[in-house]
Parts: sequence; C-alpha cells; structure tokens
Amino acid sequence: MTETFAIPCVGALIPRVVDSRPCLLLQERRKPNIGVEDGLLELPAGKLREYENVFDALRREVQEETGLTVTRIRGEGEGFVRGVLGYDIRTVTPYCVTQNLSGGYSILLSSFICEAAGEPCAQEGETAAPRWIPLQAVRQKLEHRPEAFYPLHLGALHKYLEEHL
Repeated sequence: MTETFAIPCVGALIPRVVDSRPCLLLQERRKPNIGVEDGLLELPAGKLREYENVFDALRREVQEETGLTVTRIRGEGEGFVRGVLGYDIRTVTPYCVTQNLSGGYSILLSSFICEAAGEPCAQEGETAAPRWIPLQAVRQKLEHRPEAFYPLHLGALHKYLEEHL
C-alpha cells in the first residue's frame, strides 16, 4: 500500500493601512483545472520546496504571486536553529496552522503575519488581481459568503479579524 502525505505550505497575512483604513492583501485563485476553486479569494500562499527554509518560501511565494517584497515576518528572529548529526533544523511559530481533512489535496498550511514593500500587481501564473481589501469588507464577506474564500485560509482570516476588529 502506498502512503500519501500532506503537502507543507505557507501563507501570508499582509496587513496595511490604505486611505486610513486597515486592510489585508487578498487575491483571486487562478489555476488550470481547479474547478470550484477558480476565482476564490485567497491569501498569497504556496508549497515549500524540499529543504527550503519556511521564511524563504514565504518571501518567494509572495513575490511570485503579488510582486511585493516581504520585509518582515512575525517570529522570524525567534525559535531554535541548530545543526547536529548532519541535520540543519529550525523551529518556527506560525500565526495559524490549518489542515484540510478532505477535499482538494492534503495540505498542512502554516500562515504568518508579514509586512511587505511595494504595491501589488498581478503576476503571470496561478493568481490574479491582488488587492488591499478593508478589514470590515473582509469580515462582511466572510460572514455572508464564506464560500467565496479558499477554505484553507478561513481559519487564519477569522482569527486575524477577531483580534483586529
């Protein structure tokens, strides 16, 4: 019997004040052959490459999807880093960890709060229309149309809104 394992992913909650309103960066999910997920709102996120540093992966994914440059990741300077017995290890404390238990494919998503420089612009690939959305509008959409969001980002979004509204 072949075992299938969850895919480790990282996601970025990127807040910014725009026109005196607190906002979060969201984008539209666009991937070939994804069916009902096409067009859903999501956070910048993606898979870790083998042996890729979590923080490097987060910076890479945000840059690839939005054109933004991550300047700070909450918790990056903390944790345990050590090399022993041929292993280089690092502990991290994400803001939120989400696992899907069915649907799509098996993902374990670690979301972090980040700061980023620049203005979002659509990049060719798997996402479209990255933009700053006011927290109140995100909350309203989450309350009335949660199906408009990529399911794996719901937990981190709810947690963030509870703490900031």
